[in-house]
Amino acid sequence: MPLRCELDPETTPELLDSVCALWADVSNAGGAVGFVPPVVKDDIRPELIKHLAAMTEGRTRLLLGRDEGGAVAATAFFTFNTHRLMRHWCWLYTVMVHPSHQGRGYGRALMAAAEDAARDMDGIRGIRLTCRGGTGADLFYERCGYKEVGRVPGAIKVADDDFRDDITMWLPLN
Repeated sequence: MPLRCELDPETTPELLDSVCALWADVSNAGGAVGFVPPVVKDDIRPELIKHLAAMTEGRTRLLLGRDEGGAVAATAFFTFNTHRLMRHWCWLYTVMVHPSHQGRGYGRALMAAAEDAARDMDGIRGIRLTCRGGTGADLFYERCGYKEVGRVPGAIKVADDDFRDDITMWLPLN
């Protein structure tokens, strides 16, 4: 079944709890979404609250994906630049698909929905994102049309002896 995506869903307590649970599940499955396992929802909640504050201020928008049963299965957050010379592109953060849905095309569907949503945003001409090296995410994003435009070796510390590259990807929308 296809992923159903919605931009700017109503942020009810139930939705926020589902996003928090998704984030914890993705992190605990090894997903590179800002945390290192093991984590619980209470570890994630402060970061989600930061995203919500930015949404309230209009600096961030949530793209939510639901599975065939209506459960939260995927997310991506758009963040807008405040610098006047960079307002023509946005960031895509916290791109996640629940581990139980991996391999079903949900990731590609989410990325296609993100591209479509950004194309409809006034003045946005590109999407920029970063990903953690060593995960294969950069190859996934390349298959979605993104191009690697930068890499900082060892910029992400996953553990005391595990440093990963910070990879910057770009998708032009023109």
